[in-house]
Amino acid sequence: MSERFNLLTPGHSGCAGCCDALAAKYVLMGVGEDVIVVNPTGCLEVMTSPFPNTAWNVPWIHSLFENGGAVASGIEAALKSLGRKGNTKIVGIGGDGSTMDIGIGSLSGAFERGHDILYVCIDNEAYMNTGNQRSSGTPLGASTSTSPPGSVSYGNPTHKKDMTRIMAAHGSPYVATTSIGYANDMIRKVKKAAETVGPTYIHSHAPCPTGWGFDSSKTIEIAKLAVETCLWPLYEMEDGEVTQVRKVKDPKPVEEYLKAQKRFRHLFKMEDGDKEIEKIQKQADRNIEYYGLNK
Repeated sequence: MSERFNLLTPGHSGCAGCCDALAAKYVLMGVGEDVIVVNPTGCLEVMTSPFPNTAWNVPWIHSLFENGGAVASGIEAALKSLGRKGNTKIVGIGGDGSTMDIGIGSLSGAFERGHDILYVCIDNEAYMNTGNQRSSGTPLGASTSTSPPGSVSYGNPTHKKDMTRIMAAHGSPYVATTSIGYANDMIRKVKKAAETVGPTYIHSHAPCPTGWGFDSSKTIEIAKLAVETCLWPLYEMEDGEVTQVRKVKDPKPVEEYLKAQKRFRHLFKMEDGDKEIEKIQKQADRNIEYYGLNK
């Protein structure tokens, strides 16, 4: 396992407390060295591959925002055609922008065709690499450069897209949510996904100190708060059915999670901001009920 930890090396240019670096390390620890990584444009790609350097100790290819799924499926098909597939796993690793927005078409096609690939979304809930613009992964009420709070706005007006269930609806044999706050859980799920034949999907919650506005020493603490408040349920789905759920004893109120981040600070200062917080709490309550998180 210690050897697998060095498949992504130190010396990259990620921020202190970078969620992408942690997530990528956990992915490689779960998959192992017999892998080809496809990495669409984003923070992870930029910080790990400044020419002429690289932090990757495995085969790696940079794809465009929009075609990570197509490149991954093309590599898988090529290796099969050449008779060289063996146990090599093709793993796409993209952010929420390239996964849930710009690249969702090619990813959908790869899963619909049934390619034997694993795709991991590192979800830091905005386009952090280009200036913290909102994505369809941005949660309700969050302030971003394109969803700022003001006289007619409480921040982002929409809920997160449920990408995990969208991928499950493609007939994927295994999908799961993970968090960088729970390393062993994430590594186990990635390993299980990699060992499952067919298109599999992992969606990892990944708090960003720079974009979310918290001290860089608090990345893991914030990640755990999202799970402890039930805003980020951890579960597994096999063949479209929920099979495992991480229980949360005595869920914490969402205020604990929101107060710890600058992107939600306005909700505690604005008139009727408490009503927006109530909406977010109701979301957590729905997760508790739907997934049976406290049972």
